[in-house]
Order: sequence, then structure tokens, then C-alpha cells
Amino acid sequence: MANIKSQKKRNKTNAKRAARNKAVKSELRTRVKTATASIGSDHNDEDVRLAVKRLDMAAAKGIIHPNQAARRKSRLMRKVSTDSSPT
Repeated sequence: MANIKSQKKRNKTNAKRAARNKAVKSELRTRVKTATASIGSDHNDEDVRLAVKRLDMAAAKGIIHPNQAARRKSRLMRKVSTDSSPT
């Protein structure tokens, strides 16, 4: 445990931020999983749109790196386009 007052405050803020970031990352995983699971159904477009929106928001807030958001969106779009195409 820190003895310095400013470090004690910093530890509190770090814990708050970590909890918030954890919640956002968890939601990202859920949105992507939902979008992947709904491939081929009627509401897939809406699920994909929400997943992409959340990824963009997380990247904008600095929770994930912008390149990671781009990579995850690309993989999601690739899954959607290959699995939903009629063959």
C-alpha cells in the first residue's frame, strides 16, 4: 500500500478506470458474439451495426487501440459476408 497521499488517490482513480474499461471490453465481446451468432437472420444488420459502433466508441475513448478496433471490425465483416452470402 502506498504511503504518499497523491499515490493513494491515483490508485483509487486507476481502480475506477479499470472497472469501467473492463465493463466496456466485456460489452464489446458480447456485441461481437451476438452479431456473429445472428448471421443469416433478419436482425443481423442491426447487430453488426451496434457491434461496429461500440468498437468505434471504445477506440475513440482509448479503451482499445484504433488498429485493434479496425482489425476486429474487418474480421466481423468478413465473417458476415462469407457466411451470409447465398451459395
